[in-house]
Amino acid sequence: MSRERARRRREREQEAAVQAAAKAASAERRERRAALGRRVTGRLPQRRSQPSGVLAQRRRRHLQATIGLLVLLNLVAWLVVHDPATSVLLVVVSLLVAPVVHTLLWRR
Repeated sequence: MSRERARRRREREQEAAVQAAAKAASAERRERRAALGRRVTGRLPQRRSQPSGVLAQRRRRHLQATIGLLVLLNLVAWLVVHDPATSVLLVVVSLLVAPVVHTLLWRR
């Protein structure tokens, strides 16, 4: 009877040793991968968080409104003008004029 218990205990200990070795190997692989990730991402610049104040929200809203207005104007121009070269020229001009329009719309 005690031999049987000893044999079962040895089997349990062997099974536990195999599981512990597998767990250790898995942890080592995870650590190597994490170290590689830290090495690669350590060379990249850190992301800056987006400002979340009232002024930043207002600035984003103004910028979105300006872009929406210019996109709307370009869409109307695209529908009205049937010449592709003129439409492309209008898009380029609107991109160049965008900062001026933004300043004129939202200047205080």
